Amino acid sequence: MLRPLYDWALRLASGRYALPALAGVAMLEATFPFVPPDVMLAPMVLARRERAWVFAGVCTLASVIGGCIGYALGFFASDLALKFLIATGHPDALKAFQKVFDQWGLAVILVKGLTPVPYMLVTIASGLAHFSLPVFIGASLVTRGGRFFLEAALLQHPHAKGFVERRLNLIVPVALVVLIAVYVGLHFLMKS
Repeated sequence: MLRPLYDWALRLASGRYALPALAGVAMLEATFPFVPPDVMLAPMVLARRERAWVFAGVCTLASVIGGCIGYALGFFASDLALKFLIATGHPDALKAFQKVFDQWGLAVILVKGLTPVPYMLVTIASGLAHFSLPVFIGASLVTRGGRFFLEAALLQHPHAKGFVERRLNLIVPVALVVLIAVYVGLHFLMKS
């Protein structure tokens, strides 16, 4: 069942427009709810191992640029959010959020930037909190780069493609379970 989808992804990943599509997906995922760029990065590295670092670099830079767009959306939406909070009887909620984000924002960016949790949540929240833009960009470069370059390094191994192809029907469900577990774990961690 997964084999045709996998073969299609490999063909797409080695095509002419793969690199711009990867950049577009990475930018979109940092700004709007969209698929994670790993869905394109992984097959691209498996299809062209010699270009793994280029793919990871493009993915990182595009993700951080998209993150800056998400940051700007949050930053400029803060006035609208404040008006909404005043209208609903919570005039100090935005300042309280900004105070908490000042204290924990870097940790939030570092944790969520490395995980498959939608990065757009971090980008918009950082802007809404008026978190330091240089710190946001630096932390985003470290975490997004760390994630994408680690993924590229693992998939660049000469036996990675064979491993993935032999265990495709096991890898996908395990990856989905891990993704859901990370999301649920972070959700409960952030609530406590």
